Amino acid sequence: MPFVAFCLCSAAAAPDPNSMVWTPTTLGQLAAWIDAAPKEGLCLSDDPSFGHALAADNSVLVNQIATSQALKLGRLHLLGCATPAQRRGWNIATNDAQIDMEALLATALAQGDVNPFFRALRPKTPDYEALRLAYGIETNPRQRTILARNMDRWRWLPLNLGARYLLVNIPGFEVSLRENEQIVERWRVIVGKPTTPTPIFEAEVTGVTVNPWWNVPQSIVTESVGRLVRINPQEARRRGYVWSNGSYRQRPGSTNSLGRIKLAMPNHYDVYLHDTPNKALFNMQVRAFSHGCMRVGNALGFASRLLGRPVDRLVESGLTATLPLPAPIPVYVTYFTADMSEGDVIEYHPDIYGRDKRMGDSFNPGMDCPG
Repeated sequence: MPFVAFCLCSAAAAPDPNSMVWTPTTLGQLAAWIDAAPKEGLCLSDDPSFGHALAADNSVLVNQIATSQALKLGRLHLLGCATPAQRRGWNIATNDAQIDMEALLATALAQGDVNPFFRALRPKTPDYEALRLAYGIETNPRQRTILARNMDRWRWLPLNLGARYLLVNIPGFEVSLRENEQIVERWRVIVGKPTTPTPIFEAEVTGVTVNPWWNVPQSIVTESVGRLVRINPQEARRRGYVWSNGSYRQRPGSTNSLGRIKLAMPNHYDVYLHDTPNKALFNMQVRAFSHGCMRVGNALGFASRLLGRPVDRLVESGLTATLPLPAPIPVYVTYFTADMSEGDVIEYHPDIYGRDKRMGDSFNPGMDCPG
């Protein structure tokens, strides 16, 4: 059955699980998916009553147990198997739990093929597929654990990320533009220090602000800008700091901390993707230097790619303007300590904020996921 036969949406009413009829073919497919689950860091325990039901030729009980096992495994593929404590700080919302898996499974059984049911619930990105393949052949226990953690993180993201979106990987110090689940371009980023970490969140980019003003956060005023104004007001003026409406701002220009562009992406954290005047830091391998915002390498090229037209002339004019994108783009600020590099091989990144450690040394994909 082709994948397009499935509509991942909520149905008006869930079918009665007792009405789901399993055939020898679909039971064999289910057994294959259960056997293959450990290769994706997932596992289901054997249900001894299933074997008894088969031996007794109790079709009613077989249908009930098979349906229960299929739905449980489907939920693991869709939502992952981490505990709330392990997900803490992952501020990306998803409505995937509302997908009517009972209706999907009923459709699959009616068509005599449950393989598309499970495939439809997996993350669709090539990154997940690369991690899955690597996990299947990796023998190093530590590497396997890292791969399993990051496969699960893909399950925490919405199944439908959008036809065109930006994905920031904090430990990878990178932002990528993705279209139809393919990476079309990558840019280096600088992220927050461990003491001022970049949050994990989602937002929507609606435009690009050229030659932005910077509203200096109070924490940075306390840390450095306020002291500079007091001790060396002439240097503060040279850098463009002004007092306006009860707070410090920095004028657009070559010394502006936002650089020449900033994405318009409203969010609760006041964290943005923007340029920086300090280009040398992009040559560092570990780029965790900011107060939380994400500084982008080749920011003008980045902005021009999103807008579909060059921004250089407007930047050179010195005028401040916000240019709307042709269509809003979702941006997901994520945390993957293993992902697919430009050479389509798995690359491991430093766990700069200790989020892998939070998942615990006891994370064992061979055990049943909590559910």
